[in-house]
Amino acid sequence: MKRDTGQNRSITSKWRSSTRAVRGGTWRSEQGETSEAIFMTSGYCYDDAHTPAARFAGQEPGMTYSRTQNPSVQMLEERIALMEGAEACRAQASGMAAMSTALLCQLSVGDHMVVARAAFGPTRWVTDNLLPRFGIECTAVDGRDLDQWKAAIRPNTKVFFFETPANPTMDIVDIAAVCALARENGIRSVVDNAFATSALQRPLDQGADVVAYAATKLMDGQGRVLAGAVCGTAEFINGVLLPYQRNTGCTLSPFNAWIVLKGLETLELRAVKQAENALEVARFLEARVPVLNHPGLPSHPQHELVKRQMRLAGSVFSFEVDGGREAAHKVLDALEMIDISNNIGDTKSLMTHPSSTTHSSLTPETRALMGVNEGMLRISVGLEDPADVMEDLDQALRTIGL
Repeated sequence: MKRDTGQNRSITSKWRSSTRAVRGGTWRSEQGETSEAIFMTSGYCYDDAHTPAARFAGQEPGMTYSRTQNPSVQMLEERIALMEGAEACRAQASGMAAMSTALLCQLSVGDHMVVARAAFGPTRWVTDNLLPRFGIECTAVDGRDLDQWKAAIRPNTKVFFFETPANPTMDIVDIAAVCALARENGIRSVVDNAFATSALQRPLDQGADVVAYAATKLMDGQGRVLAGAVCGTAEFINGVLLPYQRNTGCTLSPFNAWIVLKGLETLELRAVKQAENALEVARFLEARVPVLNHPGLPSHPQHELVKRQMRLAGSVFSFEVDGGREAAHKVLDALEMIDISNNIGDTKSLMTHPSSTTHSSLTPETRALMGVNEGMLRISVGLEDPADVMEDLDQALRTIGL
């Protein structure tokens, strides 16, 4: 098997983002296939006993075991790294595997980390419940307030972690400012970029050290498989993250890697079009609902920051209705086309009630501090005609008098 031009840095460095998404990380076997091959194997055979010994010792390149390397997975990793502008990438079995790996690989008992309080529910479960069990302290701050980041720093602070835009409140963190603060204090910054992907935002270009992904979302784009990824320097990925991942086994399957690899070919087209559709839907809703959280609208308090650090504001936003959970569920039950689903980034438009789904593992007090209210609904706008999405929302909202 040989590597195609997608592996030659002197060539790929000249490519633009959409070209890297289609051709980066391509290997071809002696068959010369145009579509990347799926290597469904757990292990590898060798011509002699010396070869595996040399590979395991790191003296010779080559595959040893699919928990550590697999050609299909490695193609995906190399393509994502090219798209992110990262030196290296490692794929994981899911988005939460990526988040927990990015944190646990570098934190130990006695360490402290700071997390933006507006975040995906399972992420907050990890920082609020799992890490403290291992002697790792976590402080949650309002990620929009740089002074709170500064005040939370301790001598043993090792990591800043945040997602932007945040799920589901759509809080925006100033990536450049927070990551600069982290670097000034010898703290590593980790950014969850799942809502935007490299098509709309590149945190590494703005000073982030590590970028983590639920590739399940926009990268796949059609709700087919679970996958995650972590990008950063070669030193961090290979020296800090890889030993943890290799020995704990949060490995992505070759088939799932292939699915996401093919999804990346259309990522930019989908991400841009879905973001444009979402903005159109948000404009329709803005005068209709009591609260609308879409950072692409001039009414959003962080709209100017979004314009500085994002190409577009993304395909996901949230809004609130009066009447709490009962009213929110009534809206969902009235939908005729939009699917009730807690996934995002699909080509189909999806809606969910965060308090009873994605953030249900958190206490009501924590949800309230995050701004996840009982009347909040989150929508991920797909590739349908936005007029059809708006018509469905219109008739559903009328059931509660809006």
